[in-house]
Amino acid sequence: MRYIGVDGFRRGWIAILIDSAGMRSFHILNEIAELEELAENGPYIAMIDMPIGLPDSGYRDCDLSARRTLGKARNRVFLGARRFLLQQNLICDYAAANASAKVKDDKGIAIQLFCILPKIKQLDDFMNPSRAKAVREMHPELVFFRLNGNRYLESKNSEKGQDQRRRLLANEGFSEIDRWHTQLRGTGVKVDDLLDACAGAIAAQKPLRLKCKPEIDSKGLRMEMWY
Repeated sequence: MRYIGVDGFRRGWIAILIDSAGMRSFHILNEIAELEELAENGPYIAMIDMPIGLPDSGYRDCDLSARRTLGKARNRVFLGARRFLLQQNLICDYAAANASAKVKDDKGIAIQLFCILPKIKQLDDFMNPSRAKAVREMHPELVFFRLNGNRYLESKNSEKGQDQRRRLLANEGFSEIDRWHTQLRGTGVKVDDLLDACAGAIAAQKPLRLKCKPEIDSKGLRMEMWY
């Protein structure tokens, strides 16, 4: 079994692989479909920091549950990912997407969510109910929350927050973070992308499902979150 944590960045995806021998490595994927090549067509579990399963309207219960779990850090979970937002005329126009979202169900979208719509679409095009057995959605903030004894951390963009995350990852056997970060210079992968992908690999190895209402979207994909 291979365990993979994946996070998106501007130019592609950063994947952290833990192979069947326990060896750890990083990989850059241009497209999410390269995930299966990384797994060498063998059994794998991949945890991806990106919405899987999209409602036609409203908020997903897994997002609301994640926000309740994180408490004061709830704003780190973006709300409002909906399938109609993946239309080509909306995916590249924030004003149009936000206006359409408000007309749809009076729920606009944050610019942070808008910026990842192309990644959400790429993943959604890749996903089907069969792949969903191995490819699951995770949220790194929930993973770090769990590793930190169910206490939220400082912002991942702060020096203190990054130090906290590095320490928690080191406790889980990730001693290569600094070396990997050096090797990734010039790729566009930021340190927080790397840390989040490592969290995903941990979730793949030791998965817990967030308690939320069972919801299935129009593609037959479960709307749920792991950590």
